[in-house]
Amino acid sequence: MKVWRTLLLLTVMTAAGAAAAVWWWLDQPLDLASPVVELSIEPGTAPREVARAWVRAGVLTQPEALYQWFRWSGQARRIRAGSYALEPGTSPRMLLAKLVEGDEAFERVRLIEGWTFRQFRAALASAPQLKAGSAGLDDAALMAAIGLPGQPPEGRFYPDTYLYSRGVSDLTVLRRAAAMQRQRLDEVWAGRAPGLPIKTPEQALVLASIIEKETGLPGDRGRIAAVFINRLRIGMPLQTDPSVIYGLSDAVGQPFGGNLRKRDLQSDTPFNTYTRTGLPPTPIAMPGLASLRAAVQPEATRALYFVARGDGSSVFSDDLAAHNRAVNQFQRAKPPAGAQSAVAPVAAGPAAAAAAAAAARAPAKSPRNPP
Repeated sequence: MKVWRTLLLLTVMTAAGAAAAVWWWLDQPLDLASPVVELSIEPGTAPREVARAWVRAGVLTQPEALYQWFRWSGQARRIRAGSYALEPGTSPRMLLAKLVEGDEAFERVRLIEGWTFRQFRAALASAPQLKAGSAGLDDAALMAAIGLPGQPPEGRFYPDTYLYSRGVSDLTVLRRAAAMQRQRLDEVWAGRAPGLPIKTPEQALVLASIIEKETGLPGDRGRIAAVFINRLRIGMPLQTDPSVIYGLSDAVGQPFGGNLRKRDLQSDTPFNTYTRTGLPPTPIAMPGLASLRAAVQPEATRALYFVARGDGSSVFSDDLAAHNRAVNQFQRAKPPAGAQSAVAPVAAGPAAAAAAAAAARAPAKSPRNPP
């Protein structure tokens, strides 16, 4: 009888010691093969395979020990797919908590207001740990792949900073950006001012893209929007240089030479707002929220013209005479060195004078470069 009692006592003590050792192990930092061990877990991966994958990735422990911990905890089935990163000091208990809570390691990509879709694609192509799901797709195929078949891509994506799990497809980021732009556009359209000459959200998006490209100083945005709204009301050409540049470059897949010439303003394309009235056929860039709002809630002003001062701000004029004075002061007096002037002389006759002087409006402000 004493032998059985002794054996039972030894068994209990051994079990208690083992339990204490396991409990101790759960809170000890795991040894790692590198300063950071990363792992992407696909949906549907079994807990045992998750444990093995961590060991293959560089966690220096027995995979069976990890798996038994996952299983014994009762949370093995709650492990979430995603991209994870372990740093020194992570214990088995902390590892499981990270997997259950979905505490993923994220990368980020910043898409800038005023960028074109071509620039968006270039930024995504160079983003870290982002799978190139759109590689080899032209714009039409890409739009179909994200569920927007037949829609032009320009202007459809909201400029913002997007977080993504490592290894996710760039198509996933584009779907999020497209959904966000649709949401923002619907929100501002619902709050539009009455009596606007733009009649659809699509027209608001096109106009917002022009406002985005023309705005150098945020405080001028509402008045710049008003100039274009006022011109649309009276059927006056918008005469906006960024649209002309887009028609000569991104719209045809070519880089822009850098200087907008008088002959460029006279070369007719669907995006030449000097030779054609109304809005261009598509947006010319990705507008942000401020430009979307300005397109549907412009400032109250009678201005029909504006010219850049050269410091990012603009001078606004209600009539041609005042505009010509501003052009003479801020533009004609300071032609770029070695460049031809795109400023046309004021022609005789009211209609010709209006067209020529409007063509003398400030050259497009350079697209803002990302920081």
